Amino acid sequence: MIQELKSSYGHQFEEALLNEIVQVGTFKEVPAGFKLIEIGDFIKSIPLLISGAVKVLREDKDGDELLLYYLEKGDTCSFTMSCCMGQTQSEIRAIAEKDTKLIMIPISKMETWTSTYKTWRNFVFDSYHNRLNELLTTLDSIAFDNMDNRLVHYLKEKSRVNKSLIINHTHQEIAYDLHTSRVVISRLLKKLEQKEKIKLYRNHLKIIAL
Repeated sequence: MIQELKSSYGHQFEEALLNEIVQVGTFKEVPAGFKLIEIGDFIKSIPLLISGAVKVLREDKDGDELLLYYLEKGDTCSFTMSCCMGQTQSEIRAIAEKDTKLIMIPISKMETWTSTYKTWRNFVFDSYHNRLNELLTTLDSIAFDNMDNRLVHYLKEKSRVNKSLIINHTHQEIAYDLHTSRVVISRLLKKLEQKEKIKLYRNHLKIIAL
């Protein structure tokens, strides 16, 4: 675990902190689709991503989801930190986008490390800053972009995170992530295919030239 930890966080944390993480952290490997955090959960640990990716979603009163952002190697979730510090229930859902390795840190260490290690304190503040910027990007997209542009951005980001031109999502799953209807997504995807931007298949699509 120490080598993978150093590969992902060695440039951020000093040796003493890395050693503490190894001592108290729990290493986990989860498959794509695994639910790490559910809405309403009381959070007992925070994740440090070693590899893979996790998508963070919000849910409305009707049960419809909206993709907020992705967590990748070297990231943690600020929403999780906020819940830990306030001892409140989670307001987000976190699902592994692909096979993922992570280390779970007990919440008891958060406050201790914030006062003990400057690198940890900076990491926490940077995480809040980065997630806030991503949330603002999502908000701007919803408020100012039409669904055509939101869909293209979504496909590009999905491709980048998974390092693949193949998007293994149905039209309905894409609609869930973008908080819209399957009919709208199907129509826009067909339009992109007609422009030879993508190629549609039964349960997936391939990006050609977005």
